Amino acid sequence: MFGAIIFLISCVLARTVYRLYFHPLSHIPGPKLAAASHLYEFYYDVIKGGTYLFQVGKMHQQYGPIVRINPREVHVTDPAFYDEIYASSARKRSKDAKQVPMLMAPGSMAAAVGHEQHKMRRNLVKNHFSRKAIIEIEDVVQEKVNILGRRLEDACENCAPVNLSNAFAALTADIIANYALGINLLFLEDPDFQNDFQKASVELDMLCHVVRFFPWIFTLVQSLPSWLVLKLWPNTQGLLSLQETIHERSKIALEAKHRPTEVKTIFDSLSLPSIPSHERTLDRLQDEGLIILSAGTETTARTLALCAYHLSNNPLIMEKLREDLRQVMPTPSSQASWIQLEKLPYLTAVVNEALRLSFGAIGRLSRVAPNEKLQYNQYTIPQDTPMSSSAYFMHMNPDIFPNPESFQPERWLQASAEGERLNKYLVSFSRGSRQCIGINLAYCQLYLTIADFARRFDMKLHDTTEDDICVARDYISGFPKDGFFDVQVVISNILKD
Repeated sequence: MFGAIIFLISCVLARTVYRLYFHPLSHIPGPKLAAASHLYEFYYDVIKGGTYLFQVGKMHQQYGPIVRINPREVHVTDPAFYDEIYASSARKRSKDAKQVPMLMAPGSMAAAVGHEQHKMRRNLVKNHFSRKAIIEIEDVVQEKVNILGRRLEDACENCAPVNLSNAFAALTADIIANYALGINLLFLEDPDFQNDFQKASVELDMLCHVVRFFPWIFTLVQSLPSWLVLKLWPNTQGLLSLQETIHERSKIALEAKHRPTEVKTIFDSLSLPSIPSHERTLDRLQDEGLIILSAGTETTARTLALCAYHLSNNPLIMEKLREDLRQVMPTPSSQASWIQLEKLPYLTAVVNEALRLSFGAIGRLSRVAPNEKLQYNQYTIPQDTPMSSSAYFMHMNPDIFPNPESFQPERWLQASAEGERLNKYLVSFSRGSRQCIGINLAYCQLYLTIADFARRFDMKLHDTTEDDICVARDYISGFPKDGFFDVQVVISNILKD
């Protein structure tokens, strides 16, 4: 027994010495503890709850723009290097296999490790999310926005507070489920905009780091019967119900004897006979459906809620926005197309600023260059090395965005007037070959929804402070220090002109 302990200690010491002095990343600056062991990262992300990203920020302040943040990963904050990490499809980029378990959907496109596998899976569904496809279903988006507008009118008449975080999540979930999956969730019809799926998904996000370090936990939970999962975690009822619905839709698509003449949903696209059998499985369809629904709900809803918070808190910005909107929406009941709205400079500035401060996926989205080594200044990054950056550091860079914590749409107008492309630093949807596939749908929803509520309603914040939206934790998306991202308002007035 004593000999085994000595042997174990010797192995740990040998590994530590190797990592610190002989590892291919030993020349990259950073704290010795981070280079020696994953326990440093574990402490901040698991024990202290999603705070390692902010500790990484402190490392950069001490060591510079490139830092070794664990024994095998490099993090770079230099904006000029972002497109090297998140390169276009002309250069292969894989995912870090160690990060994939945190998604808890191994059959999804997002969880595809290899460049070619991801490319194949993306090609199967990309046409559903092209700009042309989204323009064609814009009336569906507008219909859902109109339903939300009627709900806000009722809230105004009843002087009832509205949880906009729930309302916008109901909106985005209803849109993506109806369009991409062919499922009618009707969350917008719920009296309180209750969205059990979104709540369960957010709570699962908070387990992402635990699952990353202990992937067997997810495998174990998956093997449990639904009744036991529900007994252990009652809040998962909505998620389990939706999983069952997606499971049934996937099963119907795979078992269909006659293929549809028109591909309408992702289930149709993922079950085509031409797809290799190992990619045309029930688990894969279910995972893809859940990830598309989850990703298409939370990030856009959060951007909308954050935008509403700042517009409610800044009457001058709201008035400038309305003046801009009057060009294509002369009355509050007017409607304008996405194409018309995206030509409005101040509305576009508001959308960009909301995206900047909501960050998208805030956490490290690690990439691996499988067939090339990269050079950053005097530092060589060997091939197959996980490397990452974060939208948080890009968007909060004071050299690019002075006074970065402040909501200032004018910064985008000023940059445009000076001929500066500030958009190249907006990476809410990441970039490169693995950029968020739903970017066009997200922009369509943002423009139509912000235009509608800004043109029609006066809002006052209710039981909401900056602490409710200020990002202090990284669970893939950004979370406040305590609780969940939450914006509540009272609709104080319905505009007449």
